Amino acid sequence: MRTSPLRRALISVAALGAVVTLASCAAGGSAAPASTPDGSGSDAQPGPRVAVAYEGGILVLDGETLDTVADFESEPFTRLNAAGDDRHVMVTMSEGFQVLDTAAGTTDEPELTDTIFETDTPGHVVRHADKTVLYADGTSDTTIFDTADLASADGLPEVETVAGVEAHHGVSVVLEDGTFLTTIGNADGRNGIVAKDADGTEIASSDQCPGVHGEGTAKDEAVVFGCENGALIYHDGEITKVDAPDQPYGRMGNAYVSETSPIIVGDYKNDVDAEGYLLSAVTLIDTEAKTLDVVDLPEGVEYTFRDVVRGPGDLAYILSSDGAIHVLDPESGEITDSFPVVEAWEGPAEWQDAHPAIVVAGNVAYVTEPAANSVHAVDLTAGEVLASTELDVTPNEIAPAAG
Repeated sequence: MRTSPLRRALISVAALGAVVTLASCAAGGSAAPASTPDGSGSDAQPGPRVAVAYEGGILVLDGETLDTVADFESEPFTRLNAAGDDRHVMVTMSEGFQVLDTAAGTTDEPELTDTIFETDTPGHVVRHADKTVLYADGTSDTTIFDTADLASADGLPEVETVAGVEAHHGVSVVLEDGTFLTTIGNADGRNGIVAKDADGTEIASSDQCPGVHGEGTAKDEAVVFGCENGALIYHDGEITKVDAPDQPYGRMGNAYVSETSPIIVGDYKNDVDAEGYLLSAVTLIDTEAKTLDVVDLPEGVEYTFRDVVRGPGDLAYILSSDGAIHVLDPESGEITDSFPVVEAWEGPAEWQDAHPAIVVAGNVAYVTEPAANSVHAVDLTAGEVLASTELDVTPNEIAPAAG
């Protein structure tokens, strides 16, 4: 494994603007005035923004300097999900999904808007095929809208709601041709998925996925759902079950995808009684070959569900508890590079507890370091820290808006 040197230097805004190239990934309180990228106060449009949740609030940071642009009050614990339009973030509140406008790429000021998609127990947010899909765990209803309408609508955009059958912690996906995929379950558990065409006619279904959780859409719209004993792959109207090597328990529950790669990287756990949330292996699911392989990571490389992203070159980037980002080639299953970013850390006692997380926009990753109340911007192609900031609060969840 090759280790690149760490260069943790704050660089000037002008220099950073030349280095950082970002692309699409993926009310309450008063906002500070938005600064321009060159600090001149001109009318130049700001670049990317980053939303960071902390206990009782949400910060909006400049994506290049990591300066705080706005600070909003919120509920004690909120989850953040990029809406898919490079500007807005969906915030899970008790009433539903509230829209945070980061004002990325505009001269507007950030705003935690009054726009709320009222939802009973808001859950997963999925972005695909120019649609944003919101799932309500309390009803299993799915709310679908055109992602672009979020910026143009006065209030809530026009939505389509697909009524759930039985409430459960689930997720839904909408494909380019209108195919609707959603999980099957009830209060006693979850066991599969169903696919319906744009008219609501069932195409395929499977009940061979105990504990179904999470989803990811890969190249050619092959969709994977994780199971406690493997995964389901949906492609071109057919569902294929791929088994984990460990039976009856070999769980994949989160998928890390690139829509230009046929290989999905998933988390992996094979001990149902294991304590803590640190994991030391990943799944590699080839949606073309219909295979599932498990790769054990090098000793000392452990992560949680917040610590894996796909980035440049369709590679996977794992923020490990040893403090480094390790680069995984999904084609070979090999770690090809690593570079230190934060201090070594321990896994959380509960999944909601603040612990290091990584998100990506283009070639840049944003990494939280709760133990130091810090956030870092990292050039994934060079393995260098571009900027760091120390906050007055402890960062928890994080979501980018590329601008």
